[in-house]
Amino acid sequence: MRHVQVIVEGTVQGVGFRYFTLSTAVDHHITGWVKNLDNGTVEIEAQGDHSEMEQFLAKIKRGPTIFARVKQIHVTEKEPTNLYKAFDIIY
Repeated sequence: MRHVQVIVEGTVQGVGFRYFTLSTAVDHHITGWVKNLDNGTVEIEAQGDHSEMEQFLAKIKRGPTIFARVKQIHVTEKEPTNLYKAFDIIY
């Protein structure tokens, strides 16, 4: 089990990035959440199987559409937890 906090920089707000993240998480059986931050970045808290997490993070790096531009992602490893049962968008 792998648990990460991810900060995504670039053009990632107002381009469907949170919904893309939710859909990608569901596809890869990832639990956690995603939210926009006031500084224009997106924060993701995600937990799942190691191989599924690698695929999830690779898709996050690419982004959802031509309108989104992921400049950089910062991944911080965390201790696995049982807090998350699903993946949610936090508003």
